[in-house]
Amino acid sequence: MQFVIFKLGEEHFAVETDKILSINDMMVITKVPNAPYYIKGLINLRGSIKSLVDINLLLNRESNKEQNNIIILKVDDEEIGITVDEVEEVIDIEENRLQKLETHNTAGYIKGIIDLEGKLLTIIEIEKLLNQ
Repeated sequence: MQFVIFKLGEEHFAVETDKILSINDMMVITKVPNAPYYIKGLINLRGSIKSLVDINLLLNRESNKEQNNIIILKVDDEEIGITVDEVEEVIDIEENRLQKLETHNTAGYIKGIIDLEGKLLTIIEIEKLLNQ
């Protein structure tokens, strides 16, 4: 399985690459009045307007770092952007390295954890996170 690893604060997260359309630098964000709390606004990506979600808010995390990247995802036939502090790398990981978590103890959007060279990666099922 192939994943894109990104940072939010000091934590590392990963999303499967088959959900990702592109990775972009931060760009101009147009605020939307009365939008849900987790919507940062809209972006214009090569003439296509996309909603931009602050993933920190969906994960109940405080964010005081500057976010440098936008990951464009395909979720339920819709293209959505999420803001992240930094995209680090794309890696291949065998599925048997994924440590499943007990589902009654964790949020339903966490697929599992991987210990990668001393850093813990939280693997996110992005559709479940965005649809909750």
